[in-house]
Amino acid sequence: MSEFNQPLGGNDMPRFGGPATMMRLPTQESAEGLDAAFIGIPMDIGTSNRPGTRLGPRQIRDESRMLRPYNMATQAAPFESLQVADIGDVPINTFHLPKSVEIITAFYERLLEHDCIPLTLGGEHTITLPILRAIAKRHGPVGLIHIDAHADINDHMFGEPIAHGTPFRRAQEEGLLDSQRVVQIGLRGTGYAAEDFDWSREQGFRVVQAEECWYRSLAPLMAEVREQMGDGPVYISFDIDALDPSVAPGTGTVEMGGLTAQQGLEIVRGAAGLNVVGGDLVEVAPPYDPSGNTALMGATLLYEMLCVLPGVKRRD
Repeated sequence: MSEFNQPLGGNDMPRFGGPATMMRLPTQESAEGLDAAFIGIPMDIGTSNRPGTRLGPRQIRDESRMLRPYNMATQAAPFESLQVADIGDVPINTFHLPKSVEIITAFYERLLEHDCIPLTLGGEHTITLPILRAIAKRHGPVGLIHIDAHADINDHMFGEPIAHGTPFRRAQEEGLLDSQRVVQIGLRGTGYAAEDFDWSREQGFRVVQAEECWYRSLAPLMAEVREQMGDGPVYISFDIDALDPSVAPGTGTVEMGGLTAQQGLEIVRGAAGLNVVGGDLVEVAPPYDPSGNTALMGATLLYEMLCVLPGVKRRD
């Protein structure tokens, strides 16, 4: 009998049965005793185009029933290494975005008191700002691996300082990021001006536009990113719209010409060995992908984040 929680196996309960938790893991109310926890934030009140990400955590959990505990590609065995559980959803105020932001930060501050690494099922990208506020309070300014079609560095949206297009400008202004250890990968699409990505570069962020990724492996890029990140704390924020809509259509702000599924895996797997202190997978909007494949990709990327956390053993 393992000392660690195990996902419910497909030979113990059919995969279409059992609890709809992340990877069919056990649940608990707090992060006490956990090394890592999956948390949902069912929120879409900060979106600017198509809503629906409030339904993301539930479908990500549902589609995660296909995931098995051992990573055949990387030999990572997270459930032989860490105590992991699904601790449910943050009880946001779906009628009030600023209050929801406060609720999220307070929730993660309590979680981090237990020395637990949070992996978050979004929800739209607004959620990363309040999470980073709690993370930086615990770890100081963090390096950031941000995978996205959009830079999310708007100053305001409809006059509002907080929305899903503003989190990384606010995070930089608030001193939550170590700007020399920030990389944004997959940015693309149309803009309002030629300078749309320049604010990031002016802060010292490394910007890798999607076109630089076409037709190539991203393993060499991630080798450079690992060197850039060094030993300091790192947060991973993966917007599912970084992937091309041909493979991940279920999101609110799609842009053609995105990353392949394989490149998404290369990026997350390339973070192995870093001091990863948290991660999120955001912007899964189930109404726009009835197949469930977008949510399955989100669930898989969250599992891959779990596999690169410090302390995860790899079999020879």
